[in-house]
Amino acid sequence: MEEAIRKTAHLALVGADAEQFLNSSNNSITAEDKTCNDFYVNSSDSQTSFTGNGLRTVTMNELLDTVYTGKEPIIDGLLYRDTYLFTGSPKVGKSFFMTQLAYHVSTGTPLWGYPVRKGKVLYLALEDSKERLQSRLHRMFGEDGTDDLYLTTSSGGTGKILEGNLIRFLSDNPDTSLVILDTLKKIREKSNTAYSYDDDYETVIKLKNFADRRNICLIIVHHNRKLRSDDVFEMISGTNGLFGAADGAFVLDKENRGSDEATLYVAGRDQPDAKLQLKRNTTTLAWELIDVDTESWKDPPDPLLDSVAALVSEDRRIWQGSPTELAAALNTDLSVNALTRKLNVHAQKLRNDYSIIYRNTRNHDGRTIRIELNMRDDM
Repeated sequence: MEEAIRKTAHLALVGADAEQFLNSSNNSITAEDKTCNDFYVNSSDSQTSFTGNGLRTVTMNELLDTVYTGKEPIIDGLLYRDTYLFTGSPKVGKSFFMTQLAYHVSTGTPLWGYPVRKGKVLYLALEDSKERLQSRLHRMFGEDGTDDLYLTTSSGGTGKILEGNLIRFLSDNPDTSLVILDTLKKIREKSNTAYSYDDDYETVIKLKNFADRRNICLIIVHHNRKLRSDDVFEMISGTNGLFGAADGAFVLDKENRGSDEATLYVAGRDQPDAKLQLKRNTTTLAWELIDVDTESWKDPPDPLLDSVAALVSEDRRIWQGSPTELAAALNTDLSVNALTRKLNVHAQKLRNDYSIIYRNTRNHDGRTIRIELNMRDDM
């Protein structure tokens, strides 16, 4: 199965001090959260300008001459530092799936052959009790624990109170890469009327903006409506505002409710669509991969990127030189300007698929290209 996938229990409950701050009623938001990460390497080259009407603009040439590193994967080819909806019918196995994701990310254990980048995880299991969590974790993963997975059954509140609690946790645990909110209904501010498209969009966009500022992956668990559709993403309960505001969505769907098999549909703004066939392990209740539709999200090979990757190795991890020297080393027919712009655009692909950090910087002597092989454990 790993060949079909592109290269791409051990938990402890949260301690008393951690849960206390999650139940704090302090709703103040620190100034620290006002930072913003634009995800570009050569920030000194940025020429973003203010126009007279107050719009920050950038020209097409300026964009092409900038290296944006993009958002690094949490699980290569599957999950990124984005905001996702994860939906399914009630009792279909969503919380077991969330527990599985939380475990694999917090321990860095590969999931179904997909490489996982280890990071701390905060799991707000708001429809569970501690007893149910304990039983589920033990059944899935056994007796060993990890200090990198934090769980709570209470958000402490909604709106600014929840945001403040999350900020304090992330400030205390800056190496957190994944936060799971299970479920949306439990953290959503109540309304006396039916939610509109604008309400749904605003709810998710606030969470997305928060996740973007903190550079984390945020998963919001939600339900599907009973009515089936040929487009599974139209089965997400609520208006299209939820899906429209999120970076992506996972839909866990069973055609036969009594079956142990399900299909996981994946769609995202910055990742190709995927369809994974899963089966529930009847002993641990963990989800196992049967098959995956790789053709829908497998990028075609790029000889130029292969040639760039060949410039470095474990014995020579860094290549550095001018754009002209790079063009000569690659023996390419592209002009120097076209070459550097193409590599600027593919900087994220070089990082994610080849473990290469590409930098294009300017100083008084001109531009310098730096290509560095970064081993998986270092990224």
